[in-house]
Amino acid sequence: MPNSITDSTPVNTETDPLFQPLKIKHLTLKNRVMSTSHASGADDNGMPAERYQRYHEEKAKGGLALTMFGGSSNVAPDSPSVFDQLRVDDDKVIPHLQKFSERIHAHGTALMCQITHLGRRGDGTVEHWLPTIAPSSVRETLHRSIPREMDEEDIKRVIKSFGQAARRCYEGGIDGLETHAGGHLIGQFFSPDTNLRTDKYGGSVENRVRFALMVHDEIRANVGDDFLVGMRMSIEEDRGGLPAEDAMEIARILEREGAIDFLNCTFGRMDTELALAEKNMPGMTVPLAPFLDNVKRMKQAVSVPIFHAARITDVATARYAIRDGILDMVAMTRAHIADPQIVNKIRRGEEDRIRPCFGASHCMHKKPSCIHNPASGRETKLPHVIERSGTPGKTVVIVGGGPAGMEAGRVAAERGHTVTLFEAAPKLGGQVLLAARCSWRKDMISIVDWRVNELEHLGIDVRLNVYATGDDVMALRPDVVIVATGGLPNPGDFEGQELCQSTWEMLSGEIQPADDILVYDGTGRHEALSCADQLAVGGATVTLATIDDRVGAEMGYAERATHRKQMYKNGVTMVHDLALRSVTKKGNGLLATLTNDLTDEQVEIEAKQIIVERGTAPLDEVFHELRGAAINKGATDIDALVNNTPQPYNDGNTDGYVLYRVGDAVSSRSLHAALLDAFRIAVTL
Repeated sequence: MPNSITDSTPVNTETDPLFQPLKIKHLTLKNRVMSTSHASGADDNGMPAERYQRYHEEKAKGGLALTMFGGSSNVAPDSPSVFDQLRVDDDKVIPHLQKFSERIHAHGTALMCQITHLGRRGDGTVEHWLPTIAPSSVRETLHRSIPREMDEEDIKRVIKSFGQAARRCYEGGIDGLETHAGGHLIGQFFSPDTNLRTDKYGGSVENRVRFALMVHDEIRANVGDDFLVGMRMSIEEDRGGLPAEDAMEIARILEREGAIDFLNCTFGRMDTELALAEKNMPGMTVPLAPFLDNVKRMKQAVSVPIFHAARITDVATARYAIRDGILDMVAMTRAHIADPQIVNKIRRGEEDRIRPCFGASHCMHKKPSCIHNPASGRETKLPHVIERSGTPGKTVVIVGGGPAGMEAGRVAAERGHTVTLFEAAPKLGGQVLLAARCSWRKDMISIVDWRVNELEHLGIDVRLNVYATGDDVMALRPDVVIVATGGLPNPGDFEGQELCQSTWEMLSGEIQPADDILVYDGTGRHEALSCADQLAVGGATVTLATIDDRVGAEMGYAERATHRKQMYKNGVTMVHDLALRSVTKKGNGLLATLTNDLTDEQVEIEAKQIIVERGTAPLDEVFHELRGAAINKGATDIDALVNNTPQPYNDGNTDGYVLYRVGDAVSSRSLHAALLDAFRIAVTL
């Protein structure tokens, strides 16, 4: 098996701030690293069953002290599951929680749940079709309901529901819970923007915190003092929401009344897509750890332990936050989706081998999968820690050094095989090198950098500037060949396509941009939008035309909102529902003819340059060159692939080589799909 080319020095856990235990009442947390609650989408009809538990167990195996689960677990029927939440409003959850707690505690890790009532964040058209409720009838933009103002009977009922949900958590054997006040019902009482009441629940801070105190009193009555109870709340909202001064006063009242054992601090509002993407759950556009100064002020206002998660993705920042007393527990939540082995790697002195989270927000769109960790969310089928093969020593040849090729090589080497990787370009990285040219997406390069480091660590033979042919591959006498050659821009079959350029040519700098450009997006992915953004930042007048009814139709809400903001900010004209039919010359420029996809009305747009994005066509010549002599004739057994079992040799013959292709060499798909292809093939070799 390839040997590491570097030696790792274990960290001194006695002096490292991250490894100091923390005692909260009766519970001692073994270190200062945690993962906060989030709606992982791994539930089984609202219950935390096997898949859900295994997802969290990987983090426990990875060494953290506390994993919190059940992002927005619903306590009542009129708090519906609108983003894949758990339900804690029925006793049938208790056996699941009991099994869950035993599983996590076996690794010395604590387990806590988040419970909530969504209030106006619900949806009156799902599940029981009940009207949403809130302190006042103020509509939320994101989830769109117009809530009914709560009366005293509603308040009593919901308070009781919180208490019963807490009882279920207690009987489930977990270590504690937090209520969610950040934009949810409790927080809607806190905020002067959503609480317009004039009774004892509205107006002054003391009145606005009353409902929360009543909820927490009911929770205490059901769980006693030997069960930790905290709150997740926004410590400052903008645009008329909860001011920082009010938030600190609320926290002091909660502490004074004994309502909380810890405070989990978030920041900003969560009632629009952009608010989530830039403040509440910030992504790539936001600097690392953007709210630590705000959290520090809250830390100084109260004496209960402070938890916090928001773009704390690197070990240096986490260590600083604990060392300087800004936080008591540092939450590296999305970082653990990227790599649940963070704590173990720190302990072993392998910080450079931690798979980086760079804020792509893929985990918020395709829950809970990481854009570049195929195993996350698939723990019942795919391993995070790759074991050595029972038959190591195969000769594996990878053709193509984009993300899929590097992933296939990495996993095959971890399995104990000898790997050679051919790449035609002078650098590894493939299409990610182009994607990272977009200003706010530059951190995507860490997908490449991490894998380059891993290939070096594993001693893989990487041969750059080699456009590998079948003869080059066969000269190595391979047992396995994986073709990861990607694709080339699909020019389309419309009249005048030869007059247009691709997003690749523009992003790579192969062609000079004109001052008046039409970018046509036929996919709804990042490429066209990144290109339009880069051109507009460079000073061009840009029109973005898309076949879809909105920009970024294939993206998650966080990425889509960010792109839209950039388009508006940089003056890009956006037009929708248009199919490109032809491009012709007109004077010194070009004329694009499009049709409205709904009405068939013809639309003409003039520009000096037209950029077209229609995905890729497979670059698969070497695959077809090798296919005829391959044992499996290049076929991938789909059943074996999805079940994570070894690929069968089609004719039972083991004398020769098997051939597979992955990623865009198969078809034009996403980065995550390409990495998943590569991982599933290589992990069973």
